Amino acid sequence: MEKNTLVFFVGKPGSGKSTQAKLLAGKTGWLAFTSGDLFRAIAQEDTPVGRKVKEENDAGLLQPHWFAIYLYLKSLFSIPENTGAIFDGFSRKVSEAELVIDSLRWLGRPFLVLYLSVSDEEVLRRLDERKKTSGRTDDHVVDERLKEYYTHTEPSIRTFANADVLIEVDGEKTPEQISAAVCSALGIE
Repeated sequence: MEKNTLVFFVGKPGSGKSTQAKLLAGKTGWLAFTSGDLFRAIAQEDTPVGRKVKEENDAGLLQPHWFAIYLYLKSLFSIPENTGAIFDGFSRKVSEAELVIDSLRWLGRPFLVLYLSVSDEEVLRRLDERKKTSGRTDDHVVDERLKEYYTHTEPSIRTFANADVLIEVDGEKTPEQISAAVCSALGIE
């Protein structure tokens, strides 16, 4: 893998995207951008945009594709050309996935998309556990979040698969085992 590769984590809510992004960033020293963190920070702002983002987050809905694209491009343009980076939670809709593919091919940046595969039952178990400690309001609307996943994110994952940039990783193991599988898939020792 090239040192300036961009890695994207995709998967169901609770599949471990953020955990794996943090572990990979710790191992590589790469910048990590998490759409959920960016949107949650905006939701804390007492502005019309902040209130709308909070309302959508609390309902378990994905944010508009144009807003996610704006945050993605803003993050992308901040990355030095000889540096790798990690994106967690971006490209959850087909239009976003297509933009990721188009923008990175246009820039000539190598990239891979890691799909953390977990069952709905495992998602329910993990999010039930997480909502006891996280304070995240969207963990209380799991059914809506899974509906959003099947409606929007699953087709975006197929878009990446059709572009031959998708690698599936079993996301039902321990975080350490998943991290080892991620590093192996990326050729990182």
